Amino acid sequence: MRMSNARPIAAKYKALVDVLDERTRRLWAAAEARAAGYGGVSLVARATGLSRATIAAGLEELRRPRRRTAASPLGRRLRRPGAGRKRLVAQQPGLGEALEALVEPTTRGDPQSPLRWTCKSVRVLARELERQGYRLSYQTVSDLLHAAHYSLQANRKTREGDGHPDRNAQFEHIAAKTRAFQQQGQPVISVDTKKKELVGDFKNGGREWRPRGQPEPVRMHDFVDPDRGKVIPYGVFDVSGNVGWVSVGVDHDTPEFAVESIQQWWRRMGRKTYPHATDLLITADAGGSNSARARLWKVALQRLADHTGLRIAVCHFPPGASKWNKIEHRMFCHITENWRGRPLVDHEVIVNLIANTTTAAGLRIRAALDRRRYPTGKQVTPAEVAAVRLEPDPFHGDWNYVITPRI
Repeated sequence: MRMSNARPIAAKYKALVDVLDERTRRLWAAAEARAAGYGGVSLVARATGLSRATIAAGLEELRRPRRRTAASPLGRRLRRPGAGRKRLVAQQPGLGEALEALVEPTTRGDPQSPLRWTCKSVRVLARELERQGYRLSYQTVSDLLHAAHYSLQANRKTREGDGHPDRNAQFEHIAAKTRAFQQQGQPVISVDTKKKELVGDFKNGGREWRPRGQPEPVRMHDFVDPDRGKVIPYGVFDVSGNVGWVSVGVDHDTPEFAVESIQQWWRRMGRKTYPHATDLLITADAGGSNSARARLWKVALQRLADHTGLRIAVCHFPPGASKWNKIEHRMFCHITENWRGRPLVDHEVIVNLIANTTTAAGLRIRAALDRRRYPTGKQVTPAEVAAVRLEPDPFHGDWNYVITPRI
């Protein structure tokens, strides 16, 4: 909020600076700082480049105004050019370069900088500069960093690793397949496993409105409660209908659990929405319980095709491209937003929070608890693999294939 407020102040200062003399500039800055309230001095100093002492002097003048005997013409300086105390970077040559070398040691300074592996707060930077012989306060360090166009920034997830050479072609293939199914009135679903969640009175990220001074008490440490364990939400998102299903598992995230979740969606939602469907398109990540390499995933899908009579087409996203799966930004993100700041104390709370997630765009979700056991390490025999009626697509048959019912 403060940074956004600084922009209009900076714009006003830029428009007025050439017509304000030294005193009116000081008073104008003080008036802006007073109007901004708490932290206004720092805000205006950052926006205009004026020193905090100058703004503080202006505030003092506003509190105790003096009668002026003669008005000075606009734009006229009250001191001769060059008068006044010199800026610290001018008083202490090399200060700016020394500060930048500490902030970015691998690009602008010595890679063996004493602060290479240290949290570089303004106080730590000020202490290190004092050790090097410079005299300044931590607030001056903050002002110098802002003047050099530095700001506090978090890490940003942008690197995805080396992309597959057919990555873009697979995206286009999935988009074309989705359009074709939708034009024919056939269902298209996006599936994935949401992050596992601890069940119990544990801290959950985010905040919610509560009476002042009465935050929800939670445990100090996030150790698994042996009586409650974790939950594994597996989601099925209907791309055309903007509706979804979530099976909340309590055992393991296996291919059989993933396919059972899809079957629950079809039984409770899908077949009512698409009563005349003959085909189903599933878009999924390349890894996890619905991995393109998992033989048990394909065997379980064959059983689903036999049970429903649907021809099941599957398109996997390329490795490292899971964030493009529609369920991530069309359903899971809204579930996370809905339960922010709320401890997931038991299974009923989790299911209800998921099922009551809605959006202005009309998203609706149904959810249920799945208490069945899904053991890991289950072996698939060669005979079971051979019985799968799998037709690989001419383009990347390892990512794109169709499983046909055996009945």
